[in-house]
Amino acid sequence: MLNSSPETNSIAILSVQCGKVSPFRGADEPSAIGKLAVEGAVRVRRLGLEGDEQADLAVHGGPDKAIHHYPHDHYAFWRDSIGAHPLLSAYGAFGENIATEGLTEDMICVGDRWRLGTALVEVSQGRQPCWKLDHRFDGSAVNAGVVKSRRSGWYYRVLEEGEVAAGDRMVLAERPWPAWSVRRVFGLLIAGEHKKDREGLDALGEVGALAATWMRRRAKLLGLDS
Repeated sequence: MLNSSPETNSIAILSVQCGKVSPFRGADEPSAIGKLAVEGAVRVRRLGLEGDEQADLAVHGGPDKAIHHYPHDHYAFWRDSIGAHPLLSAYGAFGENIATEGLTEDMICVGDRWRLGTALVEVSQGRQPCWKLDHRFDGSAVNAGVVKSRRSGWYYRVLEEGEVAAGDRMVLAERPWPAWSVRRVFGLLIAGEHKKDREGLDALGEVGALAATWMRRRAKLLGLDS
């Protein structure tokens, strides 16, 4: 079970990124994965940060994936894994909206409610990697590395609108499911750990804040979706 501590319940926001839909270099599909740091306060809306876009709304964006957070802590791991790729020299390499250090997937739980600047957000799911990460990093095996290492990042839904800027703090407001870290849930639903922990997969149904798409994935893995 994960418990908050003074060191992890108030985290400085290093950078806030937004991106526009544009042609994705060398691919047939457009993308908004290229996020750039924003100066000053950004309005936090129900469907994400003002000025941020998603290309394929069937799999990106929406209320359960309004804001993407990826720990800057992981960049050193990726430099060791794939080399000093130019994208790793700035924030936003993984298409994240929020960059911090000191908060990782084993330290944050599905259902956590955080003050993000003046907004209130709730952790809804981990980030399931797609082909765009490998493509963005020029064919490096980033997707497989995300799954193997559980360095997924996570998404927020927005409960109360507000504003956020680099230099603001994230403050933990509530942790109703301390047993369900993002790392644990990602392991069960994406990384194959359900094969040896059916009891955990069954118990995950109690986490009411889990995104609907991941609840359906859980049901499928349990054979309950027929």
